Amino acid sequence: MIRTFSTTIRRKEMDAVLTCMVDEKIGPGELNTRFIQAVKDFTGCDGAVALRTPETALKYALRSLDFAEGETVMISALAPAWHYQAVVDLGYKPLVLDVDDATGLVNAEIVQRGINHGGRLLLLHESMGIMPEMDAILALNIPVIEDISKSAGAVVPVYDANGTPMGGVKAGSYGVYTILTLEEKDVITAGGGAVLIAPKRREWIVLKKFVDEMPKTELLPDINSALAWVQIKEFKHNEISRKTIYSLYQRACMSGRHKLYARNIGYSIPDNAVQPVNTSGAENAEQDLDFTSTMSAFPLILTSSYKDVKQYAAKKDIEISQAYEDSVIALKQEELSDSCIRAKSLYLRCVLFPLYPRLTHSQVSKIVKVLGSLP
Repeated sequence: MIRTFSTTIRRKEMDAVLTCMVDEKIGPGELNTRFIQAVKDFTGCDGAVALRTPETALKYALRSLDFAEGETVMISALAPAWHYQAVVDLGYKPLVLDVDDATGLVNAEIVQRGINHGGRLLLLHESMGIMPEMDAILALNIPVIEDISKSAGAVVPVYDANGTPMGGVKAGSYGVYTILTLEEKDVITAGGGAVLIAPKRREWIVLKKFVDEMPKTELLPDINSALAWVQIKEFKHNEISRKTIYSLYQRACMSGRHKLYARNIGYSIPDNAVQPVNTSGAENAEQDLDFTSTMSAFPLILTSSYKDVKQYAAKKDIEISQAYEDSVIALKQEELSDSCIRAKSLYLRCVLFPLYPRLTHSQVSKIVKVLGSLP
């Protein structure tokens, strides 16, 4: 059976963790520091801290913003359930927003309606590696905390007056603060934990005061940092593999009746700063690959029964799962059924097919054939 999810852990990751164990330095220390430097190089941020839980990262982001307790935080209905639970546990009011059914994301119009209903801050989950229209959201002039757990490495392209791509800005550069969770199914994993990122110096100065005072028990241990450090170093290699597989899957679905999310097509940008695009090199592979989004998964929106498709795939030894089984809408389905109609529909109809670098050529070929013949 080809499982829906599999870690991208290879020998390099295993060696890093084993070395950490042999050296008997598994608590927060040198490797935590090394991992943070890798995050800064990867995102172009001014500062960051690696923590044991996503909830802790959100706590310090809200403290750094001096966000008043009891205020309303807007979250997507398709965001992971921990968004809702953490907002409540930290003493704030969650306002759950519906999504755009073409992307599975909130957009500026949806967020504006949330503001009209009392929303004062947006916790923005960039689901399935897709970037929303950030400029339109930022124009609403509310604080935004980005969650790039699925979109790390994604790029928002920048064009000149003639529509020619001139470069781009990476996911995580738009929020006042940014959270990168490192859980098992995230695009970069440490087996658990999260990184809280300050994209700009002004915000880092504020956050650093809390970092200097926080207890060590809240910092990510070296044994987890070792895994995440190698993962982020290997990100480009893994992402090229995922994008190549995604392209094959995408072509297989073109003649079918099931739908894919709308994604922008662009080129990979190696650094955070805006710069001229270099279209040469292996990382650009094929013109039809999607280099704007991060390929953290292959979501397919079904027009037929989930049960029938799941059974059909299982007969071919392929496991699929619901894309949003751990989402806010899954946690609060009855409560949100009327206000989040599009999110509920996607929760019921969107599935994930296996997409990870460890898939063999024969496994990819099998999945491609199944995608092209789904009921």
